[in-house]
Amino acid sequence: MIPHAKYDTIIIGGGPAGSTAATLIAQQGYSVLLLERESEPSFKIGESLIPSTFWTFKRLGMLEKLRASHFPQKYSVQFFTRTGKATNPFYFFETNPHESSVTWQVLRSEFDQMLLDNAVEKGVVVRRGVSVRNVIFDGDKATGVSTLTVDRNTQEKQEETIHGTVIVDSTGQRSLIGRQLNLNTIEPNLKKASLFTHYEGGYRDTGIDEGATLILHTEEKDSWFWSIPLPYNRTSVGVVGELDYLLQNRRDENGKLDAQKIFEEELNKCLPLKDRLEGAKQLFPMQTTKDFSYRASRIAGQNWLLIGDAFGFLDPVYSTGLFLALKSGEMAADVIIDALKENDYSAERLGSFGQTFVDGMEAFRKLVYAFYTKEFSFARFLSEYPEHLGGIVDILSGDVYRRDVTHIFPDMSKMCYFPPEVPINS
Repeated sequence: MIPHAKYDTIIIGGGPAGSTAATLIAQQGYSVLLLERESEPSFKIGESLIPSTFWTFKRLGMLEKLRASHFPQKYSVQFFTRTGKATNPFYFFETNPHESSVTWQVLRSEFDQMLLDNAVEKGVVVRRGVSVRNVIFDGDKATGVSTLTVDRNTQEKQEETIHGTVIVDSTGQRSLIGRQLNLNTIEPNLKKASLFTHYEGGYRDTGIDEGATLILHTEEKDSWFWSIPLPYNRTSVGVVGELDYLLQNRRDENGKLDAQKIFEEELNKCLPLKDRLEGAKQLFPMQTTKDFSYRASRIAGQNWLLIGDAFGFLDPVYSTGLFLALKSGEMAADVIIDALKENDYSAERLGSFGQTFVDGMEAFRKLVYAFYTKEFSFARFLSEYPEHLGGIVDILSGDVYRRDVTHIFPDMSKMCYFPPEVPINS
């Protein structure tokens, strides 16, 4: 495809949010350039889809490709208490008998590439190995990007300025515009850290439970584990806890951190998972990351907007990351298409999806706070309020934009604390 002197839209970052926005805009005939700094598909966590991604995949033309993939099908999520007792699985089809109740567990390197390939098929210009150093502004107006490309063979560096009408930041937790404009605020009560790896082998349930996401508390509920089945007989396993508990207070006298030792200490406090991993082979050294929940104070400005983790990150316990990435990309694409039609690139126009998007995030956020309340349990809550089972399954399914799920929170607030909602700035 012939390069444009100026693109209708420049997307920075080739993850699921960026690929989604790029594809939907290009499908309407607009010129879209997507810049991805990684030259090749890379390992990422955030491997579990939730059912409501179905509707975005339908718009993208991805459903048949996913059905033909080797990704395990996911029918449910199941929680284990601190005593090791397995609760009844939350089956998504209990409130949604539609085919959209079944989703997938994905290997991110393959999944992200599938989305990029689909974007190219729909007319997006994708350039890999291009690092965007900063977004160019003329006053408050975004006008383009400054890039750096390094030739892999000669190491020769090439700098370039590329102009675009709308600039979309999809750089994930790198949050390029958020850092440039100092927009991000960390949620003080959700400063977590995680340790994670992949295993080959290990025990899996059978039938429709084989592809379930498992969430397992440790004995004192000081941490929790995820277990996500993947292709190639792999399982993604990670532990999450307060930053101070999991990392800061576990350093030796020299300040060094033994991530493998910490992981194994926590695994010894989670016997159901330890049993499942008996005989399994760890595939790579333990990885460490900070899972700080945060959100930008604005989602858009003059000729620019934020999507996916570039706008905000929410604790990974309910596997909402991919859903929120896809949904924000979809919502952003729709407002960008309207803006291009109307030649209106104001913050008000481009940010018009912001409050709706944040309202959906807020439902997940409250459920996260419930999960981290040590005295709270879903079993006890549903024993007292069985009428709210559907609402919880709706949230776990991601049905926060298609159904009203807020009715469960007044009763849930009797058992746990919810912080005040923070509206987004226009």
